[in-house]
Amino acid sequence: MKLNISLAMFSVLLSAAAQADDGIRQFLAGRAGHDAEVAQSIWNWAEVGYQEVKSSALLQKELATAGFKVEAGVAGMPTAFIASWGKGEPLIGILAEYDALPGITQDASPLRKPLPDKHSAHACGHHLFGAASVSAAIALKDWLQKSRTPGTIRLYGTPAEEGGAGKVYMVRAGLFKDVDAVLHWHPSDTNSAGLDRSLANKTAKFRFHGVSSHASGAPDRGRSALDAVEAMDNMVNMMREHVPSDARIHYVITSGGSAPNVVPDFAESYYYVRHGDPRVVEEIFDRVVKAAEGAALGTGTTMDYEVIGGVYSILPNETLARVMYSKLAEVGGMSYSPDEQAFAETLYSSLMKPNMPLGSESDVQDFDFERPGIGSTDVADISWNVPTTGLRVATWVPGTSAHSWQAAAAGGMSIGFKGMQHASQVLALTGQEIFTHPELIAKARAELEKRRGPDFQYTPMLGDRAPALDYRRGVQGGGE
Repeated sequence: MKLNISLAMFSVLLSAAAQADDGIRQFLAGRAGHDAEVAQSIWNWAEVGYQEVKSSALLQKELATAGFKVEAGVAGMPTAFIASWGKGEPLIGILAEYDALPGITQDASPLRKPLPDKHSAHACGHHLFGAASVSAAIALKDWLQKSRTPGTIRLYGTPAEEGGAGKVYMVRAGLFKDVDAVLHWHPSDTNSAGLDRSLANKTAKFRFHGVSSHASGAPDRGRSALDAVEAMDNMVNMMREHVPSDARIHYVITSGGSAPNVVPDFAESYYYVRHGDPRVVEEIFDRVVKAAEGAALGTGTTMDYEVIGGVYSILPNETLARVMYSKLAEVGGMSYSPDEQAFAETLYSSLMKPNMPLGSESDVQDFDFERPGIGSTDVADISWNVPTTGLRVATWVPGTSAHSWQAAAAGGMSIGFKGMQHASQVLALTGQEIFTHPELIAKARAELEKRRGPDFQYTPMLGDRAPALDYRRGVQGGGE
């Protein structure tokens, strides 16, 4: 089953819904069909972290065409960019993501339908994230220009959010030092804003090197790197009993050998360690490293590891969050067309333990007061340096989990595009409010300094390593 609605009709529906007395919303309603085409292209390409060549280029082209000055390849990342328009203060930044997830594929169907020619998918909705943020920046530029309001709008094209920590390198390079406030959003199954938290994390690939031999004819001459990986995994799994209950440790074996009759001389595992406190993450990570060292010693192999990413937990800012929530309440939730409703009902039946009912896409959830973090994001490092706030918008069928085929499915059709348009409106209206009430910036900055404490000094958890541009090596995007 597929939704039968044209992008042109989608644009008409959005235009009819927009309020005639709101220039920004009218401007964005007029872009609805075009923005959906941009998001659809990025959804089709499904390029993974640091390989988002076409996705990044498309968003840069959108901004350059709108009159932004674009600087590509910033902070040592070929697919990262900055696009700026205006001059003077205040300077408001908007974040845009566009990387896909490997290991999952799905058509824009409410039934499970993997795409055999693809190896990745936008199961976290970053195609919508990037397109909506770019459109919001363009809308703010249009309003600033027409209203002759002073200030600068800057769009940050941030690659490799999914484990690559692209924003951390941008923070480390000083690219946010002159910014007064940062706005972002994320696809979700609800409409919400508030004091969201996230989990700090540190990630690494552990590589073991052994000696190959015939597994039956000369096993005594071999030293299995796979044995070392499995020994490490067993020790870490036993360690779970002796870490804080709200910590998270997960891993995959990314290389374990090619043939059972050959003792593997190389094996690799990829680990994530998460907790709400970055200091706890560092402590647990050091213990994981010790387990890897012990596994190598016990199996007669050698080990080295590469830190791939590391991010803080989000530092919320109530001053800005209140503004964003008021704009979300103004824009409101969304209603499904009959075709979208049929799509949603079919997809909903496939969800495991959905925590939201169908129909809640039309609601705006109550203001969140420091909701516990469940995931991680490199937005967090920005939030410790610049007053930052974000929102979630129901681009997925209620009850849908991120990183699922159901998220990829809804994100590839008009349910996702409709939510994306709501997000661009909230972002732009929030920016407009800050531009016209600069006293909010001083209040937000004072809150940031109070929350992080007088002795805070920012130190990236990933250290001084260069961007891990090959961390998705061997993973390809979905093609055209």
